[in-house]
Amino acid sequence: MARKSIFITFCFFIFAGMLKSQIPDAPKAKEGEGPFQKLIIRGVTLINSTGAPPVGPIDIVVEKNIITQIRQVGYPGVPIDEKSRPKANPGDKELDCTGMYLLPGFVDMHGHIGGKYQGTPAEYVFKLWLAHGITTVRDPGSGNGLKWNLEHKRLSAANEITAPRLYCYTTFGQGWDKAISTPEEARRWVQENARNGADGIKFFGAPPDIFKAALEENKKLGLRSACHHAQLEVARMNVLATAAAGLTTMEHWYGLPEALFDDRTVQNYPADYNYNNEQHRFEEAGKLWKQAAKPGSDRWNFVMNELLKLDFTIDPTFNIYEANRDLMMARRAEWHEDFTLPSLWRFYAPSRISHGSYWIDWGTEQEVAWKENYKIWMQFVNEYKNRGGRVTAGSDSGFIYQLYGFGYIRELELLREAGFNPLEVIRAATIKGAEALGIADKAGTVEVGKWADFVILDENPLANLKVLYGTGAIRLNENNEAVRAGGVKYTVKDGIIYDAKKLLADVKAIVDRAKQEEDFEIEQPGGKRIKP
Repeated sequence: MARKSIFITFCFFIFAGMLKSQIPDAPKAKEGEGPFQKLIIRGVTLINSTGAPPVGPIDIVVEKNIITQIRQVGYPGVPIDEKSRPKANPGDKELDCTGMYLLPGFVDMHGHIGGKYQGTPAEYVFKLWLAHGITTVRDPGSGNGLKWNLEHKRLSAANEITAPRLYCYTTFGQGWDKAISTPEEARRWVQENARNGADGIKFFGAPPDIFKAALEENKKLGLRSACHHAQLEVARMNVLATAAAGLTTMEHWYGLPEALFDDRTVQNYPADYNYNNEQHRFEEAGKLWKQAAKPGSDRWNFVMNELLKLDFTIDPTFNIYEANRDLMMARRAEWHEDFTLPSLWRFYAPSRISHGSYWIDWGTEQEVAWKENYKIWMQFVNEYKNRGGRVTAGSDSGFIYQLYGFGYIRELELLREAGFNPLEVIRAATIKGAEALGIADKAGTVEVGKWADFVILDENPLANLKVLYGTGAIRLNENNEAVRAGGVKYTVKDGIIYDAKKLLADVKAIVDRAKQEEDFEIEQPGGKRIKP
């Protein structure tokens, strides 16, 4: 019974708040233009995810929500021969994007829709995602309840709300009023989850026989799975064991260094460690990669080769832990001022209760340890990609000073830091996510027959990923004045054109109203500075 009581306590700790965190429904869509009987996007440079370099000018024809033509219509620096272009008929929509850059719609593989504890309404979250080119989101955990998430998935699929396409993974055990305590119960829960319409399961851990039974049944039913290998269970099943049992995706990095242990079997916890003290949890996690086998060692190569054989997906979410290595930078990010709701800012603030607000006494030593942690973590992820492994882009925003949409673009920058070249970053953000979701035949690249999901912007993101931020990139003009360049111009989902900057303006209006109602102004924790 001991193992069951630990698992019950763990489930309660993780899920108690989530199951009660339903947020207001997203309002009916008032934004977006289309879909059209025929839409022709003119004159773009296409940055695809097929491995091809940029090419243009290109015209793309969309009929309703499906790409039907992709045509090269000229050469850089010379006028386009109009005879080479797809013809528009009366009533067709033509979008002149001459000189702009077009990419496949982005896939956020770790996107929680928020909750009442963060005070983030669905409209706010969805518009921040779309404003940053995110057209598909996997919600790992369905924290607002599977019924709520599936209804919003349906509304988004029908384009009745302004939202990305949603894939809903239910937290293991969610919806039952008792803990799962046998393999037979695990199988029944998985079967029920599939009947309810979930796209997969999100695990945090479970006793090995229960975990294996659930994964086996889930795989049999053709569903996918994700796992945050929490410390309360990782010593019994690390990522090597869960991947072998049928897990399809690992979240963050928990479970991976534990699989790489070669001189121990359990993380080196201090004697006074308490998992419920999140400063303990995250401070010690920052020392974990140094406890793993060295890069290039036999154990390092063995673990990597086993995961490669299993066609396993790593979704690192580098951005969500970045405050651990530079708290001031994450806390002072410029978008907080205009786009972070008062309730979310309070949720981020130091707290012994709120998840991810563990700044009890965070300082230089913790940040240096995390910077070293990142170096090894990034080395593994980059090498995994280089050897043919699938790495995706996920943000986990709404925690630890990471804001929806903005946090996703920061994830792309961190993949670049890890060693991905810019085209590889775009692949992680698009086709690799589509592969992991099982929708690569419909999304992830710009090809005939696929969904019309695009990101369109004035600037070249391969030269500077910062131009994808809603706040753009800073540049000095010929008059020696600082100006902003970039920001997504259009996000197209299912052939519907969204003005990304208008979506951001809507979000700012939501934030401004909330600030006015509360007479709120952002202040840094403990006061703006140390007082003399």
